[in-house]
Amino acid sequence: MAMVKRIFDVIVSGFAMIVLSPVVVLAYFGVRLTSSGPAIYLALRVGRGGDVFTMHKFRTMHVGSGSGSVITGTNDSRVFFVGRILRALKIDELPQLYDVLMGKMSIIGPRPEDPKIVAQYYSPLSRETLSVAPGLSSPGSIYYYTHSHLHLDDNDPERSYVEKLLPIKLALDLVYVRRASLWYDVTIILKTVGTILLIGLGKRQFSEPPELAEARKLMENADSPLVMLNSPQGLS
Repeated sequence: MAMVKRIFDVIVSGFAMIVLSPVVVLAYFGVRLTSSGPAIYLALRVGRGGDVFTMHKFRTMHVGSGSGSVITGTNDSRVFFVGRILRALKIDELPQLYDVLMGKMSIIGPRPEDPKIVAQYYSPLSRETLSVAPGLSSPGSIYYYTHSHLHLDDNDPERSYVEKLLPIKLALDLVYVRRASLWYDVTIILKTVGTILLIGLGKRQFSEPPELAEARKLMENADSPLVMLNSPQGLS
């Protein structure tokens, strides 16, 4: 399965890089012409086995806008106009096709998280999501894409993310890890593309994902919480 998935990742990422190259070029110049600084942002993320790696994204925030929260709020003032468009249509994630081609990521897999979030809030159960390569998309990341605007508080995006979104996101990705198959990956790719198109056309209300019932059952029956809110490093 691992070898088949790797071959699948190389073929899909290589094909996507060719087909989407005009979009990548437009995004590159869009960033460079509307905000001073580099077009590509290098983000530290936690990958398979807990190893930290450098992930590539189109920069969507002003350079020198301060460290701020590691979670971007819905109306975060650090994001410039073109950056908002890139984020809304997930174009800012396209440079990660290179990370997939290099073997650091997969097309489908749990979205890689900021090291701070992993260190402070991931429980032993949550770390099961680190047993596979992180991906461009997953059931958890689709849920975040379609529902984050309903839960994120711009006054404290990190707290609202950790309390309201991260547990569900992790549970959905645990369902993916335990169900993983090539066909499941294909269905997630199709759902991701469809969701991006619908959001691009203005849709804002989405139904709950089919995996959510299983994810909630997992959360209820787990011996330990998915998110360590009461740990010494967690939220106080």
